[in-house]
Amino acid sequence: MFLALLLSGLVVALVVIGLFVFGLRRRLIQRAGGTFDCSLRWDVPEEPDVSGKGWVYGVARYSGDQVAWFRVFSYAARPRRVLERSAIEVLDRRMPEGEEELALLSDAVIQGCMHRGIRLELAMSEDALTGFLAWLEAAPPGQRVNVA
Repeated sequence: MFLALLLSGLVVALVVIGLFVFGLRRRLIQRAGGTFDCSLRWDVPEEPDVSGKGWVYGVARYSGDQVAWFRVFSYAARPRRVLERSAIEVLDRRMPEGEEELALLSDAVIQGCMHRGIRLELAMSEDALTGFLAWLEAAPPGQRVNVA
């Protein structure tokens, strides 16, 4: 009986510690400022795939001329993807369709982009998208930026 209680207590303690570390990681990412919720789908086909597959929920952070993208459900301290401002080409904007509506946040808008020849899609709120496009347009003089 004592062993069962000890193991149960250990499992509960590990779950609480795990949740605490998730929260602490999120705070450390936000500490540098300029963060927004942003789902990402990497290396997508030309035609929209509305199956909802491939979307990964994350947090993006502005960092100089880069956007660092972190997975939400990860313990990694480093970003999963880093997008350089000079390498981002804005393609198209669309609303979620089909099963994408279930895979993304309720107010998400999908922005199609190219980054170093790889097509990707970012899903974020309308306000976050406005900030993202303004950040792209605010490139230093002489830097090529395509925000069609």
